[in-house]
Amino acid sequence: MAEQAPAAADPMDDIVVPPPFLPFALPDIGDEEIRAVEACLRSGWVTTGPATRRFEQEFRTYLGEDVEAISVNSATAGLHLALESVGIGPGDEVIVPTLTFTATAEVVRYLGARPVFVDVDPVTLNVAPSAVEAAVTPRTRAIIPVHYAGLACDMEAILALASRHGLRVIEDAAHAFPTRLDGKLVGTLGSDITVFSFYANKTMTTGEGGMVVTRHPALAARIRVMRLHGISQDAFDRYNSRVPAWYYEVVAAGFKYNLTDIASAIGIEQLRKIDRFQQRRTWLAQRYDEGLAGLPLLLPAHPANEGSTHAWHLYVVRLQDGAGIERDELIRALAARGIGTSVHFIPLHRQPYWRDTCGLNPGAFPVAEAAFEAMLTLPLYTRMNDTDQDRVIAALRTLLS
Repeated sequence: MAEQAPAAADPMDDIVVPPPFLPFALPDIGDEEIRAVEACLRSGWVTTGPATRRFEQEFRTYLGEDVEAISVNSATAGLHLALESVGIGPGDEVIVPTLTFTATAEVVRYLGARPVFVDVDPVTLNVAPSAVEAAVTPRTRAIIPVHYAGLACDMEAILALASRHGLRVIEDAAHAFPTRLDGKLVGTLGSDITVFSFYANKTMTTGEGGMVVTRHPALAARIRVMRLHGISQDAFDRYNSRVPAWYYEVVAAGFKYNLTDIASAIGIEQLRKIDRFQQRRTWLAQRYDEGLAGLPLLLPAHPANEGSTHAWHLYVVRLQDGAGIERDELIRALAARGIGTSVHFIPLHRQPYWRDTCGLNPGAFPVAEAAFEAMLTLPLYTRMNDTDQDRVIAALRTLLS
């Protein structure tokens, strides 16, 4: 019998399939949200209506306090409305941290006021109360503390200095749902207004959207009017009535900041999952803490006591001396391994508009400047499994060993 020739080698045998790309964030949308959106579309009511009203009510219930909750189409819109409602205008100054997204400062400019930038705490990267105190002038009208990455600011100190100087406090809580401070949820800490974000990469999402929370009925009433063209009556109230209610009054030059029922339908389902989301994020943060121990990295700050919690919207590490690699090089090396990262944030004193308009010098912000040079944000999201995270940890241990 003739000897059989060996089979030809398959050229595909030498091809190495790379692992799937891990983004630094990814929304967690399930069948419940899809069904809720379908029901909304079939209902015929897709703009601000019954689902939005229910979302606001359920958000208030979650906070568990006697507060008002007003939905908006973005946290940026919410911050703008918040500042407008407390009377911020031309000639006023509002203190903001330099280590934040530009929205925190740009809303001040919308109203003709001036943002005053201050440095952050070297451990938490939250706004430093001592820097806030030093920045207060006779023109200062408000403070916008940002709960960086999901860890609450030192609100006791901030509220105390605000009281001494007669200042309003508007919390930028875009990262901080559901964060607790001394047992109380952010949104119930005693500030004038708190603004949450439901952007796609946040701890819960409506795609785009946000929620404004206040315990002051007069501020809530103003925000409700201004979020929809300055009209004295919500569209839902006018068009849902069995009695013709075509008449309305424009009482102010308002904005178009209302949230749709489509987005609210998603938000209702996400809100029902938020405690599970929080537990998963906390688990992933703990695994990072353990897996990255001993590397030349400064790991994120944790809450100061058992009554406080971290939302873990972001897991931000900082390279330390002796890492043997620059931050930008590390980001590129991780990307080559299919691992996405980000940087939160490029400080506003480095951004051309704020640098040039406000005459900002990096030397005035040494903590934020040093943090920016060393920081990167690692992937952390609820759909991330332990194997995904192990890839990130192994890559960092290889690159930093």
